[in-house]
Amino acid sequence: MYHPFWGVADSEREGMYMDETGLHRAQTSMVLATSLYRGSHLVAGIAGVVQHQWNRPVQWLILVAALSSSAVVHTTAGRHGRLVPRAVWIDVTVVGCLLPFCAYLWGGAHTPASIAWVMLLGGSAAAMAAAALPLRLVVVATALLVATHLAGYLLVGADAAVTGGHLNALVFSAVVSGVLWWYFRRQGALLDAANERALAAEAHRARYAERISHHQALHDTVLATLTAISGGGVDANTPEMRRRCAREAAYLRRLVEQTDDQGADSELLAALEESVRAAEALGLRVTARYHEPPRVPGDVALPFAQAVTEALNNVRCHAGTGHAYLTVTGDSGRLVVTVVDRGRGFEPGSGGGGLGLTRSVHERMRGIGGHATVDSAPGEGVSVELRWPR
Repeated sequence: MYHPFWGVADSEREGMYMDETGLHRAQTSMVLATSLYRGSHLVAGIAGVVQHQWNRPVQWLILVAALSSSAVVHTTAGRHGRLVPRAVWIDVTVVGCLLPFCAYLWGGAHTPASIAWVMLLGGSAAAMAAAALPLRLVVVATALLVATHLAGYLLVGADAAVTGGHLNALVFSAVVSGVLWWYFRRQGALLDAANERALAAEAHRARYAERISHHQALHDTVLATLTAISGGGVDANTPEMRRRCAREAAYLRRLVEQTDDQGADSELLAALEESVRAAEALGLRVTARYHEPPRVPGDVALPFAQAVTEALNNVRCHAGTGHAYLTVTGDSGRLVVTVVDRGRGFEPGSGGGGLGLTRSVHERMRGIGGHATVDSAPGEGVSVELRWPR
């Protein structure tokens, strides 16, 4: 059910508090505010018992009960990131409604002054109810507290001014807490909306930069080749031109695959594509496949691509084959990139993979908190797996 005053549905309260959202921040702020408010009442209670009722064991027991209920409410709130309705209801019932009668019946609190510290706790109970419960239940809890405290002050013979002042403070504790909760939640929602707009703008800028990058690459490669062939200035059947066309066809194929992957990290893919094109420019044929790679920070994308460049250079220089396979995937939030060849391979521990694998690849991955694994055997090729985070 949606409550206009609180601005959030009950189901949202149950499902969103663990997220770092504006709602979660608002709930955390209310936990802190109500903890401080209850703490001020407990300090007043401790002072009252120590100074005036230290020889009454029941008063000490009432104080311990109030401290215990407060500890349960706020320990539970700290664990869940919000005030838990069940714990708040227990506090309203025990601290707000039962303890005043216990103080009157067994604690010797037969005057307004002697029962005042117990009554004071009702204000913080009302504040917690306003921050944890739907509006209709806040009204019920506040009405229950008002009725209980009115009866308590009538029992001890308090005059109308004392009774009215206390009930006014109790009701407005709930009102102020409710307004504060609404304000915190509203500000959190505004902050979330601003963050979403900033992320959308950043994604738009990244997509635009990616389009510009692809436009330049297409202009310098595919369009230049097609223009040269259509102008009749080159022979399209020469081996060199056929290899160039094959490289550019592979680039277009990768471009289409990346465009289909709407969740892909454009900065990462652009950096990896640059590594692939650099390897192809040196004569290595690269078959690349991309499947839902996760987004990574900018300071991770470039070192990761540099590690891929070194792995591809290793294939070109040491594998004895002109073909490498690059696979980019996501695995439970991790970025996983494999570079595989079907070349001559080497014996692990022999150093046959070259210094690029042992130094550049491993060191670059360690530098960004990732991990590199190299698997090879003579005649079986080499598989380099790069993972981030480790």
